[in-house]
Amino acid sequence: MGEEIEQIEETKLRETALKNVESILAARQRAERELLATKDALERKTEELSRLAAAIEFSDDAIITKTLEGVIVTWNAGAERMFGYSPEEAMGRPITLLIPQDHSDEEPAILARLRRGERIDHYETVRQRKDGTLLNISLSVSPIKDASGRIIGAVKIARDVTRQKRIEVALSASDRRFQLMADSAPVLIWMSDTTKACTWFNRPWLQFTGRDPDQEMGFGWTENIHLEDLDRCMQTYTTHFDAREPFQMEYRLRRQDGAWRWVINTAIPLIEGAAQSFSGYIGSCIDITEFKQAAEEREALLQSERSARTEAERLGRLKDEFLATLSHELRTPLNAIVGWGTLLRRLPPGSPDHTKGLQTIERNARVQAQIINDLLDMSRIISGKVQLDVQWLSLTEVINAAIDAIRPSVDAKRLRLIATLDAKITPIRGDPNRLQQVFWNLLTNAVKFTPANGRIHIVLERVNSHVQISVEDSGIGIKPEFLAFVFDRFRQADASTTRNHGGLGLGLSIVRHLVELHGGTVRVKSAGESQGTTFIVALPVSVIRSEETGRYERAAFTDVDLFSLQLPSLRGITALVVDDELDSRTLVGRLIEESGGRAILAGGAGEAVDVLSRERVDVLVSDVGMPDRDGYTLIREVRKTNLLGLGRIPAIALTAYARTEDRQRSLLAGYQMHLAKPIEPRELIAGIASLVNLPTGGH
Repeated sequence: MGEEIEQIEETKLRETALKNVESILAARQRAERELLATKDALERKTEELSRLAAAIEFSDDAIITKTLEGVIVTWNAGAERMFGYSPEEAMGRPITLLIPQDHSDEEPAILARLRRGERIDHYETVRQRKDGTLLNISLSVSPIKDASGRIIGAVKIARDVTRQKRIEVALSASDRRFQLMADSAPVLIWMSDTTKACTWFNRPWLQFTGRDPDQEMGFGWTENIHLEDLDRCMQTYTTHFDAREPFQMEYRLRRQDGAWRWVINTAIPLIEGAAQSFSGYIGSCIDITEFKQAAEEREALLQSERSARTEAERLGRLKDEFLATLSHELRTPLNAIVGWGTLLRRLPPGSPDHTKGLQTIERNARVQAQIINDLLDMSRIISGKVQLDVQWLSLTEVINAAIDAIRPSVDAKRLRLIATLDAKITPIRGDPNRLQQVFWNLLTNAVKFTPANGRIHIVLERVNSHVQISVEDSGIGIKPEFLAFVFDRFRQADASTTRNHGGLGLGLSIVRHLVELHGGTVRVKSAGESQGTTFIVALPVSVIRSEETGRYERAAFTDVDLFSLQLPSLRGITALVVDDELDSRTLVGRLIEESGGRAILAGGAGEAVDVLSRERVDVLVSDVGMPDRDGYTLIREVRKTNLLGLGRIPAIALTAYARTEDRQRSLLAGYQMHLAKPIEPRELIAGIASLVNLPTGGH
């Protein structure tokens, strides 16, 4: 029994011991695990401390620890670089080593805050280097606590912000200068950010608009723009803003008094910083209202001056063309008159040449008389001195008289003239002579511009309250662009030296004025060149206003008594005479032959070239104003082509164009001599003799 009890107790004792061993082993295992964890944590902490120590050591900032009494405990390399003290020189010394005298009150205040457990962040102050240089620093200070939480010291981080402070000061001064300059500038200045919204306006802008900055900010400034200009301006603003391009635009901006002022807005993108990034726009506006008004007035004045100058130049050209044409039209018949008058003194009366000479003189005298009459009529019209001999008249008789007057010309060109005259037209009141002049001018014009075998149709009829007379031809017609100028005086569709038809350009102007004096109207219509022309005269059945009666007589033609002239001999000389006027070239040819020379006559430049290609010619005498190819073209062709070696042939320009510039043009074209019509026979013969080096002698 006792043994069993002992065995039981022994068993219990072994179980207890085993449990104790297991507990000890478990505790040991736990201790080993905790020891390993503590070791790992210690290693990690050591690694972190190493990294922290390295960061502290190599930081650009000064990192310093100190006691609560302000004694320096640690001093990193950044502190050495910043303040110039080595660790040996700094550690163990008071922190006041770095504080300038005028900042000595800062350290007690900092230590007091640290003792209270407060942290100090980014405190900007001034500290002193070992060499006495002052530094601007940003200071952060934190308290250091022991394991029980008791504050035992402090760590401070100092960053040198001297350069930053200098930049800030410079920027602040620059901002102040910019603000001062912008506010004193006589322009309106604005700035915007990258969203297109305006963020700043100078004082003149705000004074101009009379609005607060808040009202203008963003897009509020657009409320000042005239509605008619707003869309255009915003389109320009947005387009250039998106493209980052400078721009300029003009628009009307409302001033504080409500007046709309024109401004010119010039803006450029702001590209700033080292990265050259876009930060918005800056622009300025200048009030250009007065300038714009002055520019508009100046432009209007310039336009007026240009118009006046153009009109003066046009009138000058018309005057020159008229004078040249007048000279030509007067000198051409005079040439035949003077020349044939000289020949008649030596021709036996009754001979064929004598009769032909008289007919030529009479014909050309009538031409010249008509020119003089037209000039006198135009002078009276311009001065308002035309008087009408108003009486009852039959338009049929007046028109028939005009037809009879131009009948020879009609027959000469083999034209078909048809007259459709309403016999029921009652008499009207008017001046028969002046109305006959009107119809004679219109019919003469139709004959002149209608080719041979053409047709002319004159119609008299009643149209409502008017009597209408139309003269229609199948002639060369009128260019559409010239229709508006047909009745202008001195205006001709072709005023060049190559024109096919003569005249002063007065006839139709006289027609218009005479018709208007009778209370009527005249108009013209033509489908264009080669489409014929129709002139339509409308006269009231009774004259609207009466005129003072009075007649004026046409100027009479007075012949000129010519003296006989002694001419040099042209024996052995062959002259080519070129003139489109038969009378003129015949006269010149006779003068040359009368002086012993031989004359070959040509009616134009083409015929003259043919003659030169087959005949030996000693001298060329040519008119200038000829159809198709004028005398200038002829002499240039002769000089250029050197026909049969005649490139140096002596040449005389014999022309009714007698201005100084006409003479210069003839000489420049290649003529050696320029003689004006009407030609003096002795001058012509002497000129020929001079050019061919012949001695002058009696004849």
